[in-house]
Amino acid sequence: MAIKVVAVDNAPELLEKIRRIFLNMEGVELAGCFEEAVAVVDFVKENAIDMVFTDIVMPDISGISLAKELHKQEPAPAVVLMSSIPGFSLEAWKIQAFGFIEKPYTRAHIAGMVEKYIRSL
Repeated sequence: MAIKVVAVDNAPELLEKIRRIFLNMEGVELAGCFEEAVAVVDFVKENAIDMVFTDIVMPDISGISLAKELHKQEPAPAVVLMSSIPGFSLEAWKIQAFGFIEKPYTRAHIAGMVEKYIRSL
């Protein structure tokens, strides 16, 4: 069974980068890509999603606010926060995010988080 993931980033080029990473990753199904975090809350309510990879700094709601909303859902997806601002790693820890990836990320960073998730099951 594939791990179902969602990617969220308001930067189209970074969203395309992570989309390509997931499309070429065995055992992962990319269920959706979003430029707006608000749309993800409803999407996850209607679809069984295992992991959400989200940028933190976005214009509608932050990735941290998104993670807090997603934690309220049952079952809650594992949320991986991504940012080029290293200080946000502390915020990720405070809200008990599944993980934090500092941008610019690589395929290895993304795959490492997926592998960590699989091991946690």
